[in-house]
Amino acid sequence: MRLKLYAGLLLLLMTVLLVSEPASAQRRFMPSRSKTDPINPNLPVDPDGSEFHFVRLIYGGNGRNDKFPGRGSSWITDWPEAEHFFIQGVKRLTNVDVTSVSLPNGQGGERIKLGVDNVYDYPFLYAVEVGHWNLTDEEAAILRDYLLRGGFFIVDDFHGTQEWAVFMASMQKVFPDRPVVELEDSSEILHTVYDLDKKTQIPGLAALYNGVTYEYDGYKPDWRAIYDDHGRLMVVINHNMDMGDAWENADLPEYPEKMTALAYRFAVNYVVYSMTH
Repeated sequence: MRLKLYAGLLLLLMTVLLVSEPASAQRRFMPSRSKTDPINPNLPVDPDGSEFHFVRLIYGGNGRNDKFPGRGSSWITDWPEAEHFFIQGVKRLTNVDVTSVSLPNGQGGERIKLGVDNVYDYPFLYAVEVGHWNLTDEEAAILRDYLLRGGFFIVDDFHGTQEWAVFMASMQKVFPDRPVVELEDSSEILHTVYDLDKKTQIPGLAALYNGVTYEYDGYKPDWRAIYDDHGRLMVVINHNMDMGDAWENADLPEYPEKMTALAYRFAVNYVVYSMTH
């Protein structure tokens, strides 16, 4: 009798939990498939129902087009420290329900390969060192469709004229008919939560060790963007900057606190904009 009572209470509790789940709190691109961690295929990654996941783009380039980290795989740069500290900052500075990214295996973060994984599960996508990427025509078509449907894409950590040319060679496959424009000071994304300016160049740690804030001929910070037909910002371009390093080295005394704090403010604005536009 007591066992039946416990079973009845358990069933009632499960029903209440299911009914109380909000139908659509905000735009939520929830994972709809069973997955494993691409770094360790034996480690399952279970979606936890959070509002926001950090998602990193896997791309081909430098002779590599696989899902596993290794020497020469530019897409993995700063992983998983960049997303770990990115999420920690967003968690401290906002009320957004985020999925934490663990160290050292990166569990909780997502890594997406266009055409293999379902990028449409997530409204936010980040790519690093895109001065080395090489999108196929199929990947470019998927990325274009993703962005036009409401996706938000950040590119980061590439420098100078040569890496810009490599980036644009693939980006023009994505949007051959859309201009890349300067991000105006009045742009909404610079004022979503924090009022930001574009005067400070956010450098990589190696550049700072060399006594400068630039790499190659990328002497000045260059904030650019691509918009859709309705004025929504689809692609944020952090050129001549290394925001990933600022997040990654957030707890490193050698990295200037001013630059890390600014990178966190950009992170918060990016997240809030991606979830509300």
